[in-house]
Order: sequence, then structure tokens, then C-alpha cells
Amino acid sequence: MSGAEATSRGGDAAPSGRHDRPGFIAFVEDSVTETALREGLSEVSIGDLDVRRGGVKAAISTLRKAATPRVLVVDVAGVDQPLSALHDLSLVSEPDVRVLVIGELSSLDFYREVTRGLGALEYLSKPLNRDMVGRHFAPLIVGRTPILETGQGGRVVSITGVRGGVGATTLAVNLAYHFGITADRHTVLLDPDLHLGTAAMLLDAPAGPGLRMALESPERVDELFVERSAQPVSGRLHVLAGEMKLADQPDYAPKAAEALLAALSRRYNFVVCDVPFRPHPLFRDLLDLAHQRVLVMEPTLASLRDALRFLALPPGPAQIRRPVIVLNRLGQPGGLSRRKIESALKTKVDVVIPDLPRVAELAATLGEALAKDRNGFRRGVVELARLTAFVRLLDAGLGSPADGAPERGGLLRRLFGG
Repeated sequence: MSGAEATSRGGDAAPSGRHDRPGFIAFVEDSVTETALREGLSEVSIGDLDVRRGGVKAAISTLRKAATPRVLVVDVAGVDQPLSALHDLSLVSEPDVRVLVIGELSSLDFYREVTRGLGALEYLSKPLNRDMVGRHFAPLIVGRTPILETGQGGRVVSITGVRGGVGATTLAVNLAYHFGITADRHTVLLDPDLHLGTAAMLLDAPAGPGLRMALESPERVDELFVERSAQPVSGRLHVLAGEMKLADQPDYAPKAAEALLAALSRRYNFVVCDVPFRPHPLFRDLLDLAHQRVLVMEPTLASLRDALRFLALPPGPAQIRRPVIVLNRLGQPGGLSRRKIESALKTKVDVVIPDLPRVAELAATLGEALAKDRNGFRRGVVELARLTAFVRLLDAGLGSPADGAPERGGLLRRLFGG
């Protein structure tokens, strides 16, 4: 596996070896691992995902007779001597193969032996899920360095409705509420729409002049500027929004979004951006600079058409996964079924929120977060938080805020910092 070791240290390697080599083969032991691989690698351009059963022993037997793939995933679960088996695998593999290993052992010593001693690119212990595969395996397969996700936060999430009125702002407000109030993480909700934004209003927070100043004069943006401009909703949830006359137009400076998000990321664990999609450089910059895009749609033909157009947008430099798709208002009268929507999208919907018109209207009127109460919307927000945070929230939202003070457990502090 010496070639894999060189690849892991030097980045993408030029294709070499036999011209008939397949691009990707995985040998796994169980259906759960196979499903996690297929879902986690569904957005990686590597051709067909050839996933076979049999683990590392089947891989050794196959590669004795066939060409070595450029990327090889092997499962060593259930093997009495997994390191010896991986060594035997290296003897029948071409030296520049990229090897990714799956197993049952979770010790640091075993991880070091597999990656440093044997030269595998990465090792993941079971049980696997789509997020783990997409985060750790997908970048290595295409020759990119994985983006380091740390518990200290600084994660930027953009939420965009594929068309107006689908509930994107409501979802952004409630996701920020979940991060800041329920999970007790330092969170800021950014509403960049200086003319028609309503995110601050939904949390009963004032808008101020700071956001416009930041967009017009990015050289003035630093942590102190952020502290003074963001309005507190609670100790760990702030809102940064502005309000301009409809006849006015801010002078958006180049790189202003980058400077603003950099300052916010140094101050907050999570930056939730309610980004409308209109032809403005600010909104496109925010979409590109986010770590994770979220697309919100409703079960209509028009929404389905626009969701497909958004999915075709090229990803930003920090985005290794496709956008998270939220299907809002499922079950509304005359709406499409989830099955029909997923069939047309050719991918699964990640989060489904039922139609709750009366509850949503009351929350908006009172200036409260819809996710405060136990309902289908709250469950959807918890799932969205899990998918966008990359660090598991332990489903903190299923408990406290409606019952009393937010949970402030030590484990959450260790996971998220602060």
C-alpha cells in the first residue's frame, strides 16, 4: 500500500498502472455498511459504485485474478488478524491503489497501524452512516483533503427556499433557535436581506445599522464590530439583520461576505444564514462560502422544478456534500407525495416536515420559535441540526426548552466547545 501512503501525504495522484483498472470497488460484510457507502458516496463522481460482499478476504481472492481498482474499500470486521489480512492485501494490489478501511475496532493504536503503518488513506469504525462516509471517505476518493470539522464551531449553514413562500426563513429561525437555545451553542442568525428580511422579526429582535456597514466597509469588520452589531435574543443566540428603505441600495463591497463570515465564525459556533436567491452578488457569495447548503421546498410542481435547478448549481469550495433537501408542508391539500418528489429529484429527501399551518401562523404572530413546542416541525429541525452540524447534537432538542431551562450537559460542552 505504499502508493496509497504517498497519495495520503501528497494529495491527488495521477492515474497510472493498467488502463483497464476499474475506478472503485468496495468489499463489505453487511447491508448497513453497504447502504452507508452508497448514500455517503452518491454525490462523488467516480462512476458506478461497485459494492460487493465478503470483506477483506474476498478482496484478496478477487485481486489475485483481476485488475486493482484505483479506489479500494475493504471491510476487516470479523477478521481475527486484520492487520495481517491488510498486509496480505497489499501483496496482491497495485502500489498506487487508494485503500480505505472499515472495521470494528475503535482504538487509536489500531487506527495508527492501519493509516500510518500500512499506508491506508483512512479508517472508520462501525457502525457507519452517510455523514461519516461523506465527510471522511468522499474527499479522499476524489483526491481532495478532507475539511477539518472541529467541536469549536465556526460552521456556516445557508438556508434557501427554492422559491418564495416555502418556509425557508421560518426554518432558518428555528434552526438557529435549536443551536443557540436548545443545544446551548454560541449561534448567530444572519439575515442578509436588508429590504425585506423577516428573520429578526420572527424572533422579536431589533434590526440595526451594523450589517449594512459591514457590507459596505468590510475592512471595519472584526470581533468587536460583530459584538456590537449582533442583537441578543438570549445569552447564546444573536441576530444580525438590517432594515433599509426600499428605495435605497447598499453599496456591496467585493469580499464583504467573506470578511463578515470570517469574523462571525471566530465568534460563534454556528452561523445560520437565511439566504434568498435573487440575482445579487451578496446572496451568491453566501451560498458559495457556506459549509453546508440547505434547500427548502414544498410538495408542488413549481417547487420541484426549482429544486432541480438549485441542485444543478456548482458547489462552493468548502462543500463536500450536496445540499440538504428539506421537504416542508408535506400533506398540504393538493400536494405531491414524497415518493413522487424523490422519484423526480432522483435522490432522497433528507428532512420532511408536515403541514402545520395554524401552529406556524401563531408562532409568527407571537414572534416565537415554532420549534419551542413538541410537534412535527421540531422533530424536523432536530434532524436538520444533526445533518448540518456534522457534530452530533445528541438530539438535545427532544427534551428541554418546552419543559424548562435548556439542557447544558457537560458532554454537549465537550462536543461543541465553549
